[in-house]
Amino acid sequence: MAGAAVTVWLDGEVHPAQEARIAALDHGVTVGDGVFETLKVVDGRPFAITRHLRRLARSAQVLGLDCPAAGTVLDAVGDLMAAAGRVPLARLRITVTGGPGPLGSDRGSTAPTLVLAIAPSAPWPGHIAVVSAPWARNEHSAVAGAKTTSYAENVVALRWAQQHGAHEALMPNTAGLLCEGTGSNVVVERGGVLVTPPLRSGCLAGITRELFLEFAARHQLPVIQDDIPMAELAEAGEVLLTSSTRDVQSVNLLDGRALKVSPLGRAAVDLFSRCAAEGVDP
Repeated sequence: MAGAAVTVWLDGEVHPAQEARIAALDHGVTVGDGVFETLKVVDGRPFAITRHLRRLARSAQVLGLDCPAAGTVLDAVGDLMAAAGRVPLARLRITVTGGPGPLGSDRGSTAPTLVLAIAPSAPWPGHIAVVSAPWARNEHSAVAGAKTTSYAENVVALRWAQQHGAHEALMPNTAGLLCEGTGSNVVVERGGVLVTPPLRSGCLAGITRELFLEFAARHQLPVIQDDIPMAELAEAGEVLLTSSTRDVQSVNLLDGRALKVSPLGRAAVDLFSRCAAEGVDP
């Protein structure tokens, strides 16, 4: 999202990305004190924005961070998208930080910073490779389950995956159970049932994950939440990723092992696509 294609809303005004400026001592910069949401935008319409704003508020509550009202954010989204123009596919990011503060962990007394950015996006490739990461997610962390801007762990793990020819890294938790990807939730086929780790694993409560579980229950697709030992991945026949930018997507290569897209996996992908098309804000 770098360059002139990115449009930014900041402090009530819309700017090209290279002209937008936040305070050098903003707590989001100095200590990663912030929360964010990433939304898929199709033909100028953000998908599932109500759910994303609810999760933004939940994440902010975990950090004890004041979150702008949903109406304030929606107005900013409208201004930003009007300025950016309609594109077939885009990525919208909404970020709230602790605002300018001291150099340490203490927050200052100023209001939070609200930044929105939008840029054209490209579909994910049709062939997806993932690898198991050597680092564990801490399901007991004070911010477990919150979508915070402290993403250094994800940056390192994703870079490691890319160095190994993969698009995503799958991370265990400290108990050796599958947790999540760096930017996705994970679904594994087990005996004719699709299984995704429960939230107690420490994974993010993904919006696409949430919708997929609801769609599956509504249409009797066998999907459950259950613990998945990392060792189970070595024998898994089907693995799916879910995220706001990829929807539900089959994995083709896992730790160098080719996977086949099963009828159940194909049904999952098709079900989400069909249900998501029924409304822009499910």
